[in-house]
Amino acid sequence: MSETVEVENLEFPRAGLLRRLAALLYDIFLVAAIWILLGFILQLFVGVDNNQVVDGQVVTNPVVDNFLFILMILSCFLFYCWFWMRSGQTLGMLAWRIRVDSIEEGKINFSQALIRFLVAWPAFFMLGLGFFWIYLDEQGDAVHDKVSCTKVIVLPKSYRPFS
Repeated sequence: MSETVEVENLEFPRAGLLRRLAALLYDIFLVAAIWILLGFILQLFVGVDNNQVVDGQVVTNPVVDNFLFILMILSCFLFYCWFWMRSGQTLGMLAWRIRVDSIEEGKINFSQALIRFLVAWPAFFMLGLGFFWIYLDEQGDAVHDKVSCTKVIVLPKSYRPFS
């Protein structure tokens, strides 16, 4: 237990782009599995007769489509928010030994998780410019790190989250 306290008080280097993207790739598989499950459950409730083939194109009910899209965004946010607020690590981050922390107080709070999530999507989809900010920033933070007052650190190999 004293080792964990010592590790928590140390200053760790910021995570680089490749390590962050590798953790994101791991998490994408988990989120995709959640989305598949949500789609299956939704089909159990609304049935498959909402889909029609018209002139060789599959036409779906726009209400069901929009509801599923909202469920997908909400489930993705809840996945990241729960892991970030609980331990600072998603399963992909755990595998790559990185953790998101608040600049001031250790674990991030709900508002930091919400800001981080909302800013990370545009940062990624604008050709990754928000992530490439890592190379321009003195501390090595991405845009969503700066805006949410968080940092992503690399943990030492000796760190054991479950011990």
